[in-house]
Amino acid sequence: MKKTFKLSHEKLKLPRLVDAIKHEVKKYMKRERRRQLPDDADYWDFDCKFGADEASSEVIHVSEINKSISWAEAEGLESFYLEVMVKACKRRKIPEVDEQD
Repeated sequence: MKKTFKLSHEKLKLPRLVDAIKHEVKKYMKRERRRQLPDDADYWDFDCKFGADEASSEVIHVSEINKSISWAEAEGLESFYLEVMVKACKRRKIPEVDEQD
């Protein structure tokens, strides 16, 4: 999903519009997680970017999406750019550390 969201609407008030945008992003992520995984992958991961526009967007973690949208609302931005790209990943084993005294 590569999209520029506008924070103005003729009928919706700003808090309701922000909630609708957050819901749309969550719905997209949930839909992508339901897709069939390739045989060599364990889970779906997301590469995210956020910014006032596409040129100034910066990489963010998935857990920071809602915070970033709320920040855009608080800053009074007219619009913001959000990119959420899905990729299949395989979990890496964490090496076990032998604890010896």
